[in-house]
Amino acid sequence: MSQGVLSDVKVLDLSRVLAGPWAAQTLADMGADVIKVEQPDVGDDTRKWGPPFAQDEHGRLLNDSAYFMCANRGKRSVCIDFKSEQGQDDIKRLASSCDVLIENFTVGQLKKYNLDYSSLSKINPKLVYCSITGFGQTGPSADRPGYDFMIQGMSGLMSVTGEKGGTSTKVGVAVTDVLTGLYASVAILSALHERKSSGLGQHIDLALYDVAVASMANQATNYLIGGIVPQTMGNAHPNIVPYQSFVTKKGECIVAVGNDSQFKRFCSALGKPELADQASFKTNQDRVSNRDELIAMISRIMLDKTAAQWFEVLESHQVPYAPVNNMQEVFEDPQIKHRKMTLQMTHAEAGRIDLVANPINFSRTPIQYQTPPPTLGEHTDEVLNPTKDKSQVSG
Repeated sequence: MSQGVLSDVKVLDLSRVLAGPWAAQTLADMGADVIKVEQPDVGDDTRKWGPPFAQDEHGRLLNDSAYFMCANRGKRSVCIDFKSEQGQDDIKRLASSCDVLIENFTVGQLKKYNLDYSSLSKINPKLVYCSITGFGQTGPSADRPGYDFMIQGMSGLMSVTGEKGGTSTKVGVAVTDVLTGLYASVAILSALHERKSSGLGQHIDLALYDVAVASMANQATNYLIGGIVPQTMGNAHPNIVPYQSFVTKKGECIVAVGNDSQFKRFCSALGKPELADQASFKTNQDRVSNRDELIAMISRIMLDKTAAQWFEVLESHQVPYAPVNNMQEVFEDPQIKHRKMTLQMTHAEAGRIDLVANPINFSRTPIQYQTPPPTLGEHTDEVLNPTKDKSQVSG
């Protein structure tokens, strides 16, 4: 097997929870050597974020949660107390030979230990140092801690999520953390690319709040350009109609009509081809303007068949559709199986574990899943004492 695209990159991961670890895992999947630094006896907070927890082959619960497992494969865990002088020296020594450092401590916390970018860049001018915080390194809210739930509320995401006229709700996964991790990966790779010409690293300042606002995409520009303050709309779309889920005789059916030709085919599938020629529904702009009337008509018709029956009809008319799957149904989907979106790894204590695969597919340098999520401090000795005779290491 060929080497990963980042096989020459070494990463020091001082981050915890999700955004930073997600970025580091992404780099690890692409071949980077990632050293995860954790506090002794405590480790990453998410190790305890359960149930569920991993189990060994005898069904005994282990110390690591499924949450931790989702964001930490491909890393070597090293226990270092950076509050001690020895710990600070260890991190400085590791940083001196690393290409990237990722951290998500509150603003100024690492500066107290001379582990901030200004200090470490003097030791290693080529270091790409990525700081992830709730609100960024500057500004009136910089000192505030930030968690995904808070950011979903503040960024406007929750204001557009929920049933029409109902209470706003958060997305069911920590999406601002995941998006920040992905933005961090992009920023780090860009800085590494720029370093080839400048020979210098740099400091990356990433805020969950900034990322969440940027990720509001069309909802944000609907306001900035159109002066429209978006509201909750359930599963409907603010700019496209019909583009939502419908209740059927049994189950839900998502219909995603993205253009006028698809709408014509959808009307034929409904047994109402004449709807496509009505002036009030002819274009998407017309349909958005007359949303309530059209959706009421479609909703009544959709009750005539089950979701499964509608899937067959919509498939035959080439109308984009989808079910609303639970996680069991997702991993039983033949497409997900074909795309190999589940991977098996052998954990040091749990034995075989199933994880979600990386969705990136390279043609020449495929993703390599080199090691499972580590146990706490599993690699401390091999990382801090790489020249030590292995025969001297106790079992």
